[in-house]
Parts: sequence; C-alpha cells; structure tokens
Amino acid sequence: MPTILERLASGQRWWAAELVLRPAGLCCLAAAVALAFLVHRRIIAPPPHDPAPLDFLTCLGAVILLSLGLALAIEGPGLFRRVPRPPRALLP
Repeated sequence: MPTILERLASGQRWWAAELVLRPAGLCCLAAAVALAFLVHRRIIAPPPHDPAPLDFLTCLGAVILLSLGLALAIEGPGLFRRVPRPPRALLP
C-alpha cells in the first residue's frame, strides 16, 4: 500500500488509478442522487411529519457522498499529489 501512495503522491499519470478513482467518484455521485431521492420521498410522503434523525443522517450521507464523488470524479488521482510547502511555513 505505501508504494501505491508514493506513486500517487509523485504526481505521475497512472492509468490504473484513473480507471479506479474516477468511476468510484461517479458511483458516489449516483449514491448521492439515490439518497436525495430517498429523502425527497420521505419528506413528501403523507402525512407530513417532523424530520426524524434518520432524515438528517440520510441528508448528511448525501452531502458527504456528493462532495467525495465530485472530488474523485473531477480531480481523480490528483487529490493525492504532494503540494510543495512554502518556505515561510510555520510547521516543521
């Protein structure tokens, strides 16, 4: 596993990572849409009810999956690329 992370951190193009991370992002987006439809169905179902903790958790899951899916689908393996630290950074 460390060798895979080192290869991703180096920033070189790696097609295996592209073929895994970008479809994983699309799957996260599809799951977010499914959760959004589930929440919509629960909210409009008669009789109207106050939101339950399950409704909040479902919305939270949809937001997290949407964020993760967009990051993976747009950036892909570039998420793991090293970013150079500025020379004036306070951290050692």
